[in-house]
Amino acid sequence: MSARRPVIGIPADRRMLGLHPFHAVGEKYIAPLLTISGALPLLIPSLGEELGLEALVAELDGLMFTGSPSNVEPHRYGGESSRPGTLHDPERDATTLALIPRAIAAGVPVLGVCRGFQEMNVAYGGTLWQHVHEQPGYRVHHEDASQPLDVQYGPVHEVTLTPGGVLAAIAGTGRITVNSLHHQGVRELGAGLVEEARADDGLIEAFRVREARRFAVAVQWHPEWKPQDNAFSTALFRAFGAAARERAAQDTNR
Repeated sequence: MSARRPVIGIPADRRMLGLHPFHAVGEKYIAPLLTISGALPLLIPSLGEELGLEALVAELDGLMFTGSPSNVEPHRYGGESSRPGTLHDPERDATTLALIPRAIAAGVPVLGVCRGFQEMNVAYGGTLWQHVHEQPGYRVHHEDASQPLDVQYGPVHEVTLTPGGVLAAIAGTGRITVNSLHHQGVRELGAGLVEEARADDGLIEAFRVREARRFAVAVQWHPEWKPQDNAFSTALFRAFGAAARERAAQDTNR
């Protein structure tokens, strides 16, 4: 009998499409979980505690927290009020910020990307810059939205990987080049989080959860963009899939 595919949950954005709310996940996040991680992606509606988060965690072999046009509401980390026009998703915040520590404590492998990176930092008590490029010493980290997508998601700057870290082991090198499509960034790293990558301007670009039983890593960039064309992105999704398969195979009492 062949082993079952691990189930990796993806919490959705809650968005208004016309007059109705929808729960949605970008296909670019779903595809690499299927084709590279070898998992069965499961879209999770952002319904907060109504989901029964403990029971949900018990059924999952992994969780991916994706990027999004919305920002974590600043009251979640003691930040100043957002500027007018800033897109927020309080339903997603209520779901992900409660789900992240539960999942990691239960040994569920976790991967955070962009907004997911910021969510994981906030879930562990960290804080965020809302406009990184306005802080002294930091470069512009957001994309030029007037450019084609391949340009927006193209490689922009290098990051230095922490020696001996998870990402350095995956990469097999100390530096990689990443894309950059974010206005927000880590201001203070949350308790129990360990830096995994840093940009040349000093901005933290990746971290892991120190006490996690399995893979628990977040990156500020977007490895989901055409990962088959990027050796590191492919290796990252394979490592995440391997951790999910390990949980699926070993946690047989669920």
